[in-house]
Amino acid sequence: MSTICAFGDSITWGALDTEKGGWVERLKAYLLESDNDVYNLGVSGDKTPHILERFEIETKARVEEGEDVILVFAIGINDSYFIQSKNDFMTPPDNFKRNIQEIIERAQKISSKIIFIGLTPVDESKTRPIPWDTDKFFKNENIEKYNEITRAACEEKKVHFVEIFNNWIKSDYQDMLEDGLHPNSKGHQKIFETVKDYLIQNKLI
Repeated sequence: MSTICAFGDSITWGALDTEKGGWVERLKAYLLESDNDVYNLGVSGDKTPHILERFEIETKARVEEGEDVILVFAIGINDSYFIQSKNDFMTPPDNFKRNIQEIIERAQKISSKIIFIGLTPVDESKTRPIPWDTDKFFKNENIEKYNEITRAACEEKKVHFVEIFNNWIKSDYQDMLEDGLHPNSKGHQKIFETVKDYLIQNKLI
């Protein structure tokens, strides 16, 4: 039996999936009859500093010492947006790299099963800027950079990385987005299937 703790932002939490509550909830439903428990620990707006503040405490609150735990992190898109008024990224790339490396190092003290989920692209016609906060700009060029920082850190630290961005960007992915930023039900289903297949292929579940 494994306990899966999934940390992330509003996409992890399941925002704008009107059918089944997001890709983590779909994974939870898929594993319902197995011996694997899934905790959705996504928080809207979270960035890497928030994950560093909370993931150890929240994991220990749900997992007995010595119990098998899979730590899943789907984080970074909120770190990547550009703030026009500050003329800088929310989390500058060098800071983001350090944060990802620290998450991995701390997570490795809890579990050997660590998985980072790659970032999703945006529809820039709707995210430059985002309508609900016109000081914030999401661009695929920047998201790709942060995705690659995460991938490189995972390769260096020998933890799992599930590619999303480069697969979606090659397709007509815009119909998998609800508001240009968050996946719709179709998009969440696609992420779920990708994560599920990865977990099975790598014998993690």
